Amino acid sequence: MDPNERKISFRVLVLITGPKLADRAVEILRHEDIPVQFEWNAAGTASSEMIDVLGLGSPDKNVLASFMTKDAADLMLKKLKKELGLGSVNSGIAFTLPLNGANNLLVHILRSAYKDEHEDGDDRKVVVDMSDVKYSLIAVMVNQGYSENVMEAARGAGAGGGTVMPSRHIANEEVKGFWGAGFQEEKDIVLIVADGESKLGIMQAIGDKCGMHSDAKGMIISLPIDSVIGF
Repeated sequence: MDPNERKISFRVLVLITGPKLADRAVEILRHEDIPVQFEWNAAGTASSEMIDVLGLGSPDKNVLASFMTKDAADLMLKKLKKELGLGSVNSGIAFTLPLNGANNLLVHILRSAYKDEHEDGDDRKVVVDMSDVKYSLIAVMVNQGYSENVMEAARGAGAGGGTVMPSRHIANEEVKGFWGAGFQEEKDIVLIVADGESKLGIMQAIGDKCGMHSDAKGMIISLPIDSVIGF
């Protein structure tokens, strides 16, 4: 390894919570000079019984996402847990996703934001240690109106609940032809946090019920989570 090469680790911190706590989280992040790059309105998918058990309160949810160094992400998870009471009644869930293979421009932007005193202008590699991944984020994109079908399949395989974000698929005519007659521009994205033991079963169940050969035209991916609070 080049002696001038240094390991750099970045994360996307994601918070899913109610609107009031989301506003508070934005204030906390800004106080720490960490911008919120993305924010989406969403809805929880837990059943009324699950909402009562978990104390989730209103089904209305906000999803926040912010890029930062791993050290900053670890500190912010602890701060959000303390300030928002994540894991308790009417709170939410926060987790971090590794950024693997981030390009040089993103590395430079993130370094500049955190005033990396060791930056000397040389290219660096972004390295992520995936040896201890216990949780995954399952993301499912389906035709609008099929999110509950996704969650029925997921719950049958052991999932507790999820979050639905409305979205819009932008594609050219060639891509639309690939999707076939079931193509719809309006989509739902369903996010489900799962542990390692149940991830594959949940993904298989969703694929069987809402995969590309169904009316839902579902596309399913999973991303590794390296830290999670509130799950």
